[in-house]
Amino acid sequence: MRYGRSDEEWTRLVDVGKKFLIERATMQRTTSYTELNAALINRTDTAGFNFDLEADRAAIGQLLGQISEETVAETGGLLISALVQYLDANDAGPGFYALAKNKGLPVPATTDDRQLFWASHVGALHKHYTQARGRVTG
Repeated sequence: MRYGRSDEEWTRLVDVGKKFLIERATMQRTTSYTELNAALINRTDTAGFNFDLEADRAAIGQLLGQISEETVAETGGLLISALVQYLDANDAGPGFYALAKNKGLPVPATTDDRQLFWASHVGALHKHYTQARGRVTG
């Protein structure tokens, strides 16, 4: 059990979340935690995460971390969780930066430089997945 979810349910959430984020990347889009949560509910027929609860905020962070870990090799070191941002914000959550630091990526100290780092990461993800899509369909 992870965050009140069975191993089977958690695996399904990871798989569906990964597919959703790759779809967003191939469309050259980002998403919000709210939109990701809605996609997980609709595509897995499971209970969503309640962002008013600290445990559920931690759970979605853990989920995004696992998805990033599973895709980091195929993206050449990029963290797909960068595509998820707060609603009405132009930045990733703190979990993205913590994971980036943990992976040895050069996370800047200032807010402006961090946003540039994040934006370039998003752009690189979009490029990676649109090129990958072109190789598959091309």
